[in-house]
Amino acid sequence: MDCVFCKIVEGILPSKKVYEDDLIIGIMDIDPYCDGHVLLIPKKHYTDMMELDSDILKHINDVAKDLTKKLMTKLDKKSMTVSYNYGDKQVVKHFHLHLLPNIDDKPTHTVDEMYDSIMNN
Repeated sequence: MDCVFCKIVEGILPSKKVYEDDLIIGIMDIDPYCDGHVLLIPKKHYTDMMELDSDILKHINDVAKDLTKKLMTKLDKKSMTVSYNYGDKQVVKHFHLHLLPNIDDKPTHTVDEMYDSIMNN
């Protein structure tokens, strides 16, 4: 399979992990829409939300809730947009959830700077 997210999960491609457990990983988006843009990705390949197991979706949403608090605090953000795409809007055909702090603010920091702020403060 030629899935970029599967390669990240397998350690073939590098990533900036901000979260990991047995079921999912949370990584910094390499092309962020806003500062602190994080993706939550199931370790098992599901093409989209229609294939996704309901228990995994609940777990991803629970982690998103916890990470929202962490991101907003560490990055001093005032809002969070949580989204997942389906169909033509889904660029990578592996289900993933976007955490987008202060979505209307364009990025002003590097991914490395945001990662350091999240992980080291």
